[in-house]
Amino acid sequence: MGRYVIRRLLQMIPVFFGATLLIFLMVNVMGDPIAGLCGDRACDPATAAQLRKEFGLDKPVWQQYLTYMGNVFTGDFGTAFNGQPVTELMASAFPVTIRLTIVAILFEIVIGISLGVLTGLKRGRPVDTTVLLLTLVVLSIPTFVTALLAQLLLGVKWGWIDPAVSPEARFDELIVPGLVLASVSLAYVTRLTRTSIAENKRADYVRTAVAKGLPRRRVISRHLLRNSLIPVVTFIGADIGALMGGAIVTERIFNIHGVGYQLYQGIVRQNTQTVVGFVTILVLIFLLANLLVDLLYAVLDPRIRYA
Repeated sequence: MGRYVIRRLLQMIPVFFGATLLIFLMVNVMGDPIAGLCGDRACDPATAAQLRKEFGLDKPVWQQYLTYMGNVFTGDFGTAFNGQPVTELMASAFPVTIRLTIVAILFEIVIGISLGVLTGLKRGRPVDTTVLLLTLVVLSIPTFVTALLAQLLLGVKWGWIDPAVSPEARFDELIVPGLVLASVSLAYVTRLTRTSIAENKRADYVRTAVAKGLPRRRVISRHLLRNSLIPVVTFIGADIGALMGGAIVTERIFNIHGVGYQLYQGIVRQNTQTVVGFVTILVLIFLLANLLVDLLYAVLDPRIRYA
């Protein structure tokens, strides 16, 4: 196991550098970030030259990247164009998005897996058909439509929630935004669990457990569900990074000042340091989440061994 973890960590190094280099290049071709600092008027040449020198934009892109990565390994993610260190933006944004992601993942696990097990065990019955139709509807509706409808109906019309989340972003305020953020992934988890349960229900080891006279609950929880969760865990692990990075729409609509909000501001203002800094952390989270998922395989299926 230890050798496997070390090997996976070493494999992450080129992936990390490749992903950050790609993001750095993409951000640098979005446009001239200095032009956005001067408002509607064009910057005069002297001011533009001073700003480029101050932010290191007068150097070649490859040199900017090497300088940036060198600073990252010392804990310096640069300075936003408003003069605030990017690390301060991260300190205020990431805890909010982490809470939002936790709420979304809990919805995926509790509701998605529960519905998946129910429909997988009752495949072809009315409850199965109903849940499949509901998940298909959820998958066909864009997230921004779901978010706007939830805000309009629950927040404005009925007054069940506040239309905008407070700056503290407490867990109770993030329930509806978390459900909106998790809606599409929840539908995928439900359908994935249903398919896996339905396939493994006909496996030999399940028939053997039933023939031994084991209680139905134990057959489902210890044998059927445990083996059926491997593809579901794979999806949820990969979805952690996707939820944190893809929360731009949800956070904008519900006024949540998290990672998505800061990424949106950085993209609009063409702030290279902010965008690349946040995406760098998201890449690390995604890589570590995938490593954790691989290690969980051995917990779910004792037959899996890592050399």
